Amino acid sequence: MLMPRNQARPRTWVRWLVNPFLHKKGKGALIRRRTRMDVLPFNSFSLGRYSTIEDFATINNGMGAVTIGDNVRVGIGNVLIGPVTIGNNVIMAQHVVLSGLNHGYTDPDVPVSLQPCSIAAIQVDDDCWIGANSVITAGVHIGKHAVVAGGSVVTKDVPAYSVVAGNPARVIRQYQAATGKWEKP
Repeated sequence: MLMPRNQARPRTWVRWLVNPFLHKKGKGALIRRRTRMDVLPFNSFSLGRYSTIEDFATINNGMGAVTIGDNVRVGIGNVLIGPVTIGNNVIMAQHVVLSGLNHGYTDPDVPVSLQPCSIAAIQVDDDCWIGANSVITAGVHIGKHAVVAGGSVVTKDVPAYSVVAGNPARVIRQYQAATGKWEKP
């Protein structure tokens, strides 16, 4: 009843009459007009103070909660599929994908679309920068003040104060408190 059959998007009456009262949007937060909000009432969605979700982004909490902290920039064309938690002061460039969802495929006699999905939460800590066209896979934790270079595919946890790049992403720089510089590991 909340969603049309075989679709991820909630019905119009849910978007207009239920979601504005159920989900939290902080002071000064902005969701651009051309954002696709596939937000359902049975999982939480919150957008922190002074955060922005840009045009052509897709937010989906159908499989798990989506929590976005304060002063976050969700770039043009980004896709966030819960469960996803984003800390404060995070910058996400354009066309970034964070998906806490994986489709099952193990039974060759059943179409992939009919197999059960698995979920694993994605956590992005405070002060991170995620470059354009990056993909963050289910279950990944990105530590505080980490940088994900553009085009990276992050399949493993990213340590705090580090820069990762590549497919699969690997650490290419780490901040060394003793020297005060970003150095190769």
